[in-house]
Amino acid sequence: MVIKVYVASSSGSIAVKKHQQALVGFLEANRINFQEVDITMLEEQRLWMYRNIPKEKKPEKGNPLPPQIFNEDRYCGDYEDFFQSKENNTVFAFLGLSSPLRFGVLDQAPVLSSGHLYTCITSCIASPPFS
Repeated sequence: MVIKVYVASSSGSIAVKKHQQALVGFLEANRINFQEVDITMLEEQRLWMYRNIPKEKKPEKGNPLPPQIFNEDRYCGDYEDFFQSKENNTVFAFLGLSSPLRFGVLDQAPVLSSGHLYTCITSCIASPPFS
Protein backbone atom coordinates (compact mmCIF):
# COMPACT_ATOMS: atom_id res chain seq x y z
CA MET A 1 0.00 0.00 0.00
CA VAL A 2 1.30 3.40 -0.97
CA ILE A 3 0.01 6.60 0.55
CA LYS A 4 -0.25 9.23 -2.18
CA VAL A 5 -0.38 12.89 -1.28
CA TYR A 6 -1.55 15.10 -4.12
CA VAL A 7 0.06 18.55 -3.82
CA ALA A 8 0.48 21.69 -5.90
CA SER A 9 4.10 22.84 -5.94
CA SER A 10 3.22 26.19 -7.49
CA SER A 11 0.17 27.12 -5.42
CA GLY A 12 -0.30 30.82 -4.76
CA SER A 13 -2.28 30.09 -1.59
CA ILE A 14 -0.35 30.36 1.66
CA ALA A 15 -2.96 28.16 3.39
CA VAL A 16 -2.52 25.39 0.80
CA LYS A 17 1.27 25.57 1.15
CA LYS A 18 1.07 25.39 4.96
CA HIS A 19 -1.36 22.46 4.84
CA GLN A 20 0.89 20.59 2.42
CA GLN A 21 3.97 21.24 4.57
CA ALA A 22 2.19 20.16 7.75
CA LEU A 23 0.92 16.92 6.19
CA VAL A 24 4.22 15.98 4.53
CA GLY A 25 6.15 16.92 7.67
CA PHE A 26 3.93 14.69 9.81
CA LEU A 27 4.32 11.73 7.45
CA GLU A 28 8.10 12.16 7.33
CA ALA A 29 8.42 12.60 11.11
CA ASN A 30 6.40 9.43 11.69
CA ARG A 31 8.30 7.51 9.00
CA ILE A 32 5.16 6.78 7.03
CA ASN A 33 6.05 5.87 3.46
CA PHE A 34 4.28 8.08 0.96
CA GLN A 35 4.52 9.35 -2.58
CA GLU A 36 4.08 13.03 -3.33
CA VAL A 37 2.18 13.64 -6.58
CA ASP A 38 2.44 17.16 -7.97
CA ILE A 39 -0.78 18.01 -9.81
CA THR A 40 0.81 21.09 -11.41
CA MET A 41 3.29 18.98 -13.37
CA LEU A 42 1.00 16.52 -15.13
CA GLU A 43 -2.54 17.29 -16.25
CA GLU A 44 -3.49 13.60 -16.10
CA GLN A 45 -2.55 13.42 -12.39
CA ARG A 46 -4.71 16.45 -11.60
CA LEU A 47 -7.66 15.07 -13.55
CA TRP A 48 -7.26 11.64 -11.89
CA MET A 49 -7.34 13.29 -8.46
CA TYR A 50 -10.48 15.30 -9.33
CA ARG A 51 -12.26 12.23 -10.72
CA ASN A 52 -11.47 10.08 -7.67
CA ILE A 53 -12.58 12.44 -4.92
CA PRO A 54 -16.10 11.44 -3.79
CA LYS A 55 -18.88 13.85 -4.81
CA GLU A 56 -19.72 14.66 -1.18
CA LYS A 57 -16.13 15.91 -0.65
CA LYS A 58 -16.09 18.22 -3.67
CA PRO A 59 -16.80 21.91 -3.13
CA GLU A 60 -19.97 23.42 -4.57
CA LYS A 61 -17.87 25.80 -6.66
CA GLY A 62 -14.43 25.23 -8.10
CA ASN A 63 -12.13 22.26 -7.67
CA PRO A 64 -10.93 20.47 -4.53
CA LEU A 65 -7.74 21.98 -3.17
CA PRO A 66 -4.60 20.05 -2.34
CA PRO A 67 -3.43 18.31 -0.34
CA GLN A 68 -5.65 15.32 -1.08
CA ILE A 69 -4.73 11.94 0.37
CA PHE A 70 -5.17 8.47 -1.12
CA ASN A 71 -4.09 4.99 -0.10
CA GLU A 72 -3.37 3.56 -3.56
CA ASP A 73 -6.70 4.31 -5.32
CA ARG A 74 -8.80 4.60 -2.14
CA TYR A 75 -9.63 8.15 -1.13
CA CYS A 76 -8.69 8.94 2.48
CA GLY A 77 -9.54 12.63 2.65
CA ASP A 78 -8.31 16.18 2.48
CA TYR A 79 -6.26 18.23 4.91
CA GLU A 80 -9.23 18.87 7.24
CA ASP A 81 -9.93 15.13 7.46
CA PHE A 82 -6.24 14.49 8.15
CA PHE A 83 -6.16 17.19 10.83
CA GLN A 84 -9.23 15.70 12.57
CA SER A 85 -7.67 12.22 12.52
CA LYS A 86 -4.46 13.67 13.97
CA GLU A 87 -6.40 15.40 16.75
CA ASN A 88 -8.25 12.14 17.50
CA ASN A 89 -5.06 10.07 17.33
CA THR A 90 -6.50 7.95 14.51
CA VAL A 91 -4.13 8.84 11.65
CA PHE A 92 -3.14 5.24 10.92
CA ALA A 93 -6.79 4.17 10.63
CA PHE A 94 -7.52 7.27 8.52
CA LEU A 95 -4.70 6.32 6.15
CA GLY A 96 -5.79 2.68 6.04
CA LEU A 97 -2.59 1.50 7.69
CA SER A 98 -2.55 -1.38 10.13
CA SER A 99 -0.24 -0.23 12.89
CA PRO A 100 1.80 2.74 14.01
CA LEU A 101 4.66 0.45 15.06
CA ARG A 102 6.99 -0.60 12.27
CA PHE A 103 8.51 -3.43 14.32
CA GLY A 104 5.37 -5.19 15.47
CA VAL A 105 2.97 -5.08 18.35
CA LEU A 106 3.98 -3.47 21.61
CA ASP A 107 5.06 -6.14 24.04
CA GLN A 108 4.32 -4.86 27.52
CA ALA A 109 6.07 -7.74 29.24
CA PRO A 110 8.61 -6.49 31.75
CA VAL A 111 12.20 -7.45 31.04
CA LEU A 112 14.86 -7.76 33.71
CA SER A 113 18.39 -6.67 32.80
CA SER A 114 21.22 -6.13 35.27
CA GLY A 115 18.66 -5.98 38.05
CA HIS A 116 16.64 -3.20 36.32
CA LEU A 117 13.10 -3.47 35.02
CA TYR A 118 12.07 -1.91 31.69
CA THR A 119 9.45 -2.45 28.99
CA CYS A 120 10.50 -4.05 25.75
CA ILE A 121 9.18 -3.40 22.24
CA THR A 122 8.81 -6.69 20.33
CA SER A 123 12.14 -8.49 20.63
CA CYS A 124 13.78 -5.91 22.86
CA ILE A 125 14.74 -3.65 20.00
CA ALA A 126 15.06 -0.71 22.37
CA SER A 127 18.13 -0.73 24.57
CA PRO A 128 17.68 -0.13 28.28
CA PRO A 129 17.85 3.53 29.33
CA PHE A 130 20.61 2.81 31.85
CA SER A 131 24.14 1.49 32.02
